[in-house]
Amino acid sequence: MADCWNTDTGEAVFRTRDVVKNLRLKVRVERVTSAAALSQHLQQQVLSQQDRGAIELETLTPQGQTGTVFFSCDNEEELVVGWQEKLFSQYEMELFQNEAVCQTPLDRQYHSEVKALNRTKGRRNRRIFTYTDHDRYTNCLPFNQLQCSAHLLNTTKSSPTFLAERMTSVRHRRQDRRTMDCSVPKSKIINWEPTEEFVKSSHVVNTTMQTMHIMGDLGPPGRLGQKEDECLLVTIKTDGSGTVVVKPDFNKGKEPYRIVTDGEKREVWCLTVENVSAAMKPEEKDREQNMYKDLYARHKDYLNSLVGQDFEMPPAGVLRYVMNGEIVAAKGFEYDNLYIHFFMELPNNWSSLPFQSLSGVTHTCRTKTLGTENVSFFSYPFTFEAFYMCETESEESVLQWPVVYFKVLSLDSWQRYRTEGYGYLLFPAIPGKHTVTCHTWRPLQTGTVSALRRFFIGGSPELEDHSFVRIPGTFKGERLSRFGFCTETTGSVTFNLHCMQQARAFVDVNMLKKRRQKVFDQLGGFSQQGAVCTILEAFQRARRKMQEARETLPKDLINGISQLQLESSA
Repeated sequence: MADCWNTDTGEAVFRTRDVVKNLRLKVRVERVTSAAALSQHLQQQVLSQQDRGAIELETLTPQGQTGTVFFSCDNEEELVVGWQEKLFSQYEMELFQNEAVCQTPLDRQYHSEVKALNRTKGRRNRRIFTYTDHDRYTNCLPFNQLQCSAHLLNTTKSSPTFLAERMTSVRHRRQDRRTMDCSVPKSKIINWEPTEEFVKSSHVVNTTMQTMHIMGDLGPPGRLGQKEDECLLVTIKTDGSGTVVVKPDFNKGKEPYRIVTDGEKREVWCLTVENVSAAMKPEEKDREQNMYKDLYARHKDYLNSLVGQDFEMPPAGVLRYVMNGEIVAAKGFEYDNLYIHFFMELPNNWSSLPFQSLSGVTHTCRTKTLGTENVSFFSYPFTFEAFYMCETESEESVLQWPVVYFKVLSLDSWQRYRTEGYGYLLFPAIPGKHTVTCHTWRPLQTGTVSALRRFFIGGSPELEDHSFVRIPGTFKGERLSRFGFCTETTGSVTFNLHCMQQARAFVDVNMLKKRRQKVFDQLGGFSQQGAVCTILEAFQRARRKMQEARETLPKDLINGISQLQLESSA
């Protein structure tokens, strides 16, 4: 008899672009008696052996029947149910007749609807009823409690997972979410040492979904309305993105599902679920596709209006430099809890946007032992944009790139900070991706007192001018002496830099198919330096060609040429 039933009772997930209110399900339940089950089983044997002619169909059907099993109206029911359509059970019909038990506005609404149904006798269901998303039973009762009196049988025995058990007690109603208690200190929001029970009670995926249950009252005829006879037939869930979950899946021409009730009789019912939603007409489908095409075209025009047709270009003679950087990590420093303070220095002829920030501070990061060194991974991004414009052409002028000066500091639990190292980073002259590791140093004050002060109360010698790490921008002399200045090598900081350069001169050179020289040569100035670079590159190309030609000649010929050169020089 197992071949007569559909045992695949798993849920099915559908995606739709249509509104969920257009969903229609046809649900049919039938009581299967022992005689009817035997007759159906014999009919299947007849159909399987009909080719061999072993059994005749007429010999298996009682007199007066044509091979079809008849059921009374109490033993079967078929209904078409819409999304969130409320169908009252016999228990609810008797419950909401009494106005005294109606406490909520929804209960009073149900009371008026029940009175209208009793007055007009327009109730179209007896055994099949629904629990909508607004009902208290939909989200309060666990899933297994809804099926306490009857269940769908499956050939494969499976137990619910841990997540399924936890999700049964989660109420997905938005209005029932409670705000966080303001009396709880913010430091306790993160539990650094969670217990096993805490993990079990907190590890729950709470996705807001609307739920609807199609129920069945499988009680004996004349005794409907008993809560213990209620059975969950179909569950439909949906979210706002077009996902519809149906459990069990539609039969789609397969055998019906089998339901066995609890109790002494152990009655067997068959369940059939079909999707009877109205199909979209061809003209409506074409109208919808045209509407989507028009919507996408309007959105494309809107994006084009924001971006524009012309590519943004800097003015003539201006170089635009954009850097997207990242402070990756710092390693090799003495103390823990590191953070980095950095700022940009713009040389002459460089400028930035008015709202551009020229400095920044990273977050405090703990060190992690990696091999033999302590490493702090920051992954701190920063963006910088600058413009270079040289108004006068001078042979003595040299293009100076902006500089990033940074200082590494450490912070302990007593809010004492120490200077761990100074360093600098030059903007790369070549666009593209660069990974740069900068080594740092810090001023060193000799003596035991300074070491004790640094260890116990924090603080250390600092530079008044951070540009002293390199050649200061205000220095105008010929020689910069650091004689007598004691320093100590500390750790290193790694940067990832993504650099872009943009200028009209680049486009002009590509159009004229010229070879690219230095950046300042392409901006229209420094023609003399550009000519020198051109001559040097031509000399290098000629030299490489001569070396390649010499490698292809035979050795005897090369020795002869060398001998002739020696004799001529003598």
